[in-house]
Amino acid sequence: MQVLAQFIRDMSFENVVAQKGLTNAEVQPEMSVQVSLDARKRPAENQYEVTTKFKITSANRADKAPLFLLELEYGGIFHVEGVPDEQMHPYLLIECPRMLFPFVRRIVSDVTRDGGFPPLNLDTVDFLALYRSELARRAEAQKTQPQALI
Repeated sequence: MQVLAQFIRDMSFENVVAQKGLTNAEVQPEMSVQVSLDARKRPAENQYEVTTKFKITSANRADKAPLFLLELEYGGIFHVEGVPDEQMHPYLLIECPRMLFPFVRRIVSDVTRDGGFPPLNLDTVDFLALYRSELARRAEAQKTQPQALI
């Protein structure tokens, strides 16, 4: 595998504390981090685009009022060879995001710090567990869908 490029596709940061004028004494943050992944084949041979999407919300513990919202879509272009076709899907959604994650962590830390909060250092994401969870969710969804009549 070779990382050909990395980029921020989309990013937004909303500092609700600054908008409302709250003081630090009133703030006891709770964090929520949601992660989703997407991968697709590119027109060039052996090239794939993988996008990691992070939605990070912070709310005040006492009244659940939002403090900030950070949404980040970070992508990478990868050249991948020697991976069997049946293993390509998990490879793209586990190994490629793992390569991108340190850069995402740095961006999140910088943006939260520059936005007036202590820098948020994301815990390491277990992309294998995330992949398995998504497979299980899809399998369960298929079981609960009514079978089409032929």
